[in-house]
Amino acid sequence: MFLVLEVFTTLNRINEGKYLTKPLLTRMTSLTILLLILTLTVITFSLLPNAKAETEIISITPSSGYVGTTVQLRATIDTENGQYIIRFDEVDIKRGNATVYEIDVSFNVTDTFTGDHNVTVIDVIAGESDTVTFTVLASYSLKIDVPDSPKQLQEGDPVPIFVNVTRGEFNKTLVVNITVQSPTNASYWNLINVNTSDVGSGNATVIYPEDFSVDANTNFTGEYEVFFNDTLATGFFTIGLTNSTEYHRLQLVDIKAVGYKPYENVTITISCGEEVVYPPDENVTATEEGIIHRNWPVPKNASIGIYTLNITSMSPNATIATKKEPSDIQDFTVPGFDINVTTRNLAGEPVRNVDVQAFEEGKSVDNATSNAEGLVILKLEVGNYMCEAYYKNETVGILWVNVTQEVSLDFYCNLTNLRIFVKDKAEHSIPEVKLILIQENEMFENTTDIDGIAVAHSLLPSVTYTLNASRYDDVHFNTTIISQLPTTDWFNLTVICPTLTLQVNVTDASDQPIHNATVKIKELMGGLHYEGNTVNGTVFLNCTFGKYNVEVYTNGIKMNRTTIDLFKNKSLLINCRYYGLTVYVKIVDYFGQPIPNANVTLQREGLPPRSNRTESNGVATFGSVIGGSLQITIYLNDQTQAFTGKTYSVEKSTTITMGIERYVLIAGVLVETSHLTTALIIAAALILILSIEIYRRKHLRSQKSPS
Repeated sequence: MFLVLEVFTTLNRINEGKYLTKPLLTRMTSLTILLLILTLTVITFSLLPNAKAETEIISITPSSGYVGTTVQLRATIDTENGQYIIRFDEVDIKRGNATVYEIDVSFNVTDTFTGDHNVTVIDVIAGESDTVTFTVLASYSLKIDVPDSPKQLQEGDPVPIFVNVTRGEFNKTLVVNITVQSPTNASYWNLINVNTSDVGSGNATVIYPEDFSVDANTNFTGEYEVFFNDTLATGFFTIGLTNSTEYHRLQLVDIKAVGYKPYENVTITISCGEEVVYPPDENVTATEEGIIHRNWPVPKNASIGIYTLNITSMSPNATIATKKEPSDIQDFTVPGFDINVTTRNLAGEPVRNVDVQAFEEGKSVDNATSNAEGLVILKLEVGNYMCEAYYKNETVGILWVNVTQEVSLDFYCNLTNLRIFVKDKAEHSIPEVKLILIQENEMFENTTDIDGIAVAHSLLPSVTYTLNASRYDDVHFNTTIISQLPTTDWFNLTVICPTLTLQVNVTDASDQPIHNATVKIKELMGGLHYEGNTVNGTVFLNCTFGKYNVEVYTNGIKMNRTTIDLFKNKSLLINCRYYGLTVYVKIVDYFGQPIPNANVTLQREGLPPRSNRTESNGVATFGSVIGGSLQITIYLNDQTQAFTGKTYSVEKSTTITMGIERYVLIAGVLVETSHLTTALIIAAALILILSIEIYRRKHLRSQKSPS
C-alpha cells in the first residue's frame, strides 16, 4: 500500500507539470522495480495449489484389547468435509463425513482371531488412505460349577471346573495348567488340552479332585483358589460342612464331613452365641470310608441369629484322633423372613410413628416403628406371632400372624379420623378457621379449607378432646368438648360460627338520615355477603362472626365504603358526604349581569338529568344532589341549542358561576355580543362623520364672515 501511494504521488507531480529532475527520475525507477517484484510475487502465490490436510491416522486408543473393546480413532483426510470409510482388516465398519478435515470416531473390535489387525482410514473422494495396527488379545476364563447361594458344596463333593479360551491361536491344541490351592495351602495341578477353532476359541472341563493328583481332596472347609496358567485367569469355590448357609425353622441341616478314620467317633455341637442347641445324647460314628453324616432339624423355636457348627474327634488317644487344620467349624444363619407390615388407621390411611412389637409364646422377639408410609419391617421365623401396635403409649391394635414365608400385610389400628365442618346458621361453609384440638398435653392445629373443612388424622379414640375455633389472628369464637371420641373410621363434627347483629346508620352531607339507602357487606376471607335497605337512615343486618367490607349505595351509586370487625353486636355510623348537596348554578352575561329564565340541566353519571330555570338573580337551585362529576348544560331562548356545557367535580354544597360571553342583557333582552359591538361601531362612525360635517360647516362660515 505504501508503494502504491508513492507511485500515485510521483505521477501527480508529473501531472502538475513539474520537471523530471534527476532525483525524481531515480525515485520513479526504484518504485517501478518494487512494483514489478510485488506483482510477480502475487502471481507466483496465486499459481501455487491450495494447502490441505493429509490423510493420516493421528491416534488410536487403545492400540490393543479384547474382542468388543471400544476404540477411539482420530485422523485427518484430504477432502474438506469429505466422506470417509473406517476398515478393520477387509471389513468396512464405519462411514461418515469429516468435520472440515478431521475425523474423531469410536468403534468396537469385531469378532476375530488374536494377533495384529489393520485399521484403515480411507478418503473416498481423494482415494487416499492410512493404516495402523490394532492387536487383538486372547482372553482366558474359568467357570466353577457351584450351587446358587445360599446353597454350598460340602466336604467330599466333586467340583467341575470349566476352562475357556477366546480368540487365542486358531486351530491349535493348547496345553494349559489348572492348579487348585486348598485351605491347607497345598496345591494340586493338572495339565489339560484345549483345542481351538478357526477363530481361536476352545474349552475343556476338568473335575476336582478326581482329575488331579491322588492326594487332591475337598476334605477341609474354607476357600479353594483355582489358577489358569498361574495368572491368565483365577477363580475360587467354597467347601462347607452344611449344604446351605441359611436355614429356616423345621428345615433339615444336612451335615457332612470327610477325612476321618473308619468308625471314628466324633461329637457334633451347634451353638447360638453362648447357648448350645445341639448335641443329641449319642456320639456320631464315621462310616467305613471315614465320612460323618448327620441331619439336624432346626427347632420350631429356634432364634434368629448366627449358629456355629463344630465337629471334633472323640478318640481318647490323641495320636490317633483325627485333627484337622483348619478345623471342621462353620457358621450358618437362621435369618428369618421379612414381614412387611403397613400400619393403618380405621379409615385405611397409613400411620407413622406406630410401634409394632411381635411376641412368640409371650416373649418379645422383634419390634420396629412405622415410617412416613406406615411401613414396619419385622424379622420373624416360621411360627405364630401376636403383634401389638402402640401409638402414643396406648395399645391400638392386635394382629395374629402365621409366618411361613416373606409376606406383606396391613395392620389396622384403632385410630379415628375427625372431620370438622365449620358453618354459619345458614349452612354456609366458613374457610380459614383456625382449629386447635387439645388432648391432655398434646395439641393439634389445623385450618379449614375453602369448603370449611379440616381433618385431624389418626386420633386416639375413647378419650376427651377440647376443640377451640378462631379466626383473624386468633380471635376465639367457639369451644367444643368432644367426650369419648368414638372408635370409628370417620367421626364428623359441625362447629357453628355465631351470628351477630350489625346496626348501620346512614347520614347525608347534612348529617340527616338517608332513607332507602342500600347497605351491602361482604366478608373479607370468604364468600359471605349480606344486604339491606335503610328505613329512616337505619338498617339491621344479622351477620356471621368475621371482618367485613361495608358499602352504601343510593340510586345504584356507591356513596361510601369502610371495613368493620364484627366480633360482637355492633352499631356503625356511615356518613355519605356526597349525598344531599345543594348546588347553585348562576348564569351571567358578558358583563357579569345575571341572566334570568335560563334553562339549566344538571347531569350526573348513572342518574337521569335534572332541569331548573334561573331566577331574577340568575341562579338555578338544585337540592339533594349526589356529589361527584357533574355536567351542566345551559339552554337560552328557544331551548333548541345548548350554549354551553361543562363538567365540574363537586364534593360539597357550592355555587357554580357560568358566564355566557356571547350575550349581553339589555333592557331584559338578550343581545348577541357581536351584534351589539357592530351597532356600537356603526353609531360611533355616524357620530364621527356628523362631527366632521359640523366642524367643516362652521369653518366655512368663519371664512365668509369677514368678506
